Amino acid sequence: MKIMHTGDWHIGKSFNQVQLTEDQSYVIEQLIEYIRKERPDVLIIAGDLYDRSVPPVEAVELLDRTFSRLRLEHALPVLVIAGNHDSPDRLGFGSRILEVQGLHIAGRLSLPLSQVTLEDQWGPVDFYLLPYAAPGAVRELLDDAAVRDHDSAMEALLKRLPKNEEKRRRVLVTHAYVRGAQALEESESEKPLSVGGTDYVSAAHFQDFSYVALGHLHRPQQAGSERIRYAGSLLKYSFSEVRQPKSLTLAEIDGEGEVSLKLLPLTPRLEVRKIKGNLQDLLAAASQEEAGREDYLHVTLTDDGEVVEPMARLRAAYPNVLALEREVRQVKEKELQAIAMRQRSKADLFADFYRQVVGEELNEERRQVVDVAVSAVLGKEEGK
Repeated sequence: MKIMHTGDWHIGKSFNQVQLTEDQSYVIEQLIEYIRKERPDVLIIAGDLYDRSVPPVEAVELLDRTFSRLRLEHALPVLVIAGNHDSPDRLGFGSRILEVQGLHIAGRLSLPLSQVTLEDQWGPVDFYLLPYAAPGAVRELLDDAAVRDHDSAMEALLKRLPKNEEKRRRVLVTHAYVRGAQALEESESEKPLSVGGTDYVSAAHFQDFSYVALGHLHRPQQAGSERIRYAGSLLKYSFSEVRQPKSLTLAEIDGEGEVSLKLLPLTPRLEVRKIKGNLQDLLAAASQEEAGREDYLHVTLTDDGEVVEPMARLRAAYPNVLALEREVRQVKEKELQAIAMRQRSKADLFADFYRQVVGEELNEERRQVVDVAVSAVLGKEEGK
């Protein structure tokens, strides 16, 4: 069984007020081309199909065109679940009718969990679609007071799956923050599922599955083992993702349930980059740069003095500067105090000391006495 695993499309997303629908259409063309070449048996979208619960019209139109091509041109079964960015009711509208056409959408969580069975040369593979649901919703659905967080919610839901007495190959599609032994890499564009660490789900719950297709984290990575994976997002949706290569995951399950993986790289229409330097150098570099001037840029200026209209001047050279900051050269407070102390005279330092001890200012007569004493001491030190 050859599975094309994707997630976190976020159709309709804006990146610092720039609408990304054209960029998403560009990368979806690559997805369809990979489907044409690799000929997978099924496409998975593991949540966050849209970027918000009420997507813009152009986002709905792009997804409609994409699903129509997948089904009408390639006859490819498509399995979709709602993520935490999606509206489960809107996404699941018409799902029973669409299911007949090979488009399986699990919007709102319900029991029993949606199950889709596909056949290959070795027999059936069972796909379970588990959309995102907050622990409170799971607790109410199951009437189970033991559900307190995402981890206990996942455990309780998986216990309601039928026993796998025939040892059939199983695939779980879900949207969660799954943590194994290794640290996961997060991105700024991911909306937290909860606070205080209660969003973590243990990878230990997934031992009964040949493959777990995860959505939520935007970097392609494993969660506990190679068969429990995040496919990552289609595009870089924040500057924290600058060094994250984006890809599709092609997972192939053999007759014994063993999984082999292949990552299919995606190339964006415009890259997301960070650049740094003084304004004049950056403007000069732009005049010599043929490619990359229209990339989405985060600019850090290193100029010391005042800079007149930096954003306007930068955008004349780089039209898609989305963020601008000035480098702050920080000097430790103690170092500043030490510099100030070295610059003051001995008599001034004594005057401060006198004020702190006596509680009054050093008058002129006493200041003259101090000046004489200081001069005498310094004179002796210089004579040594």
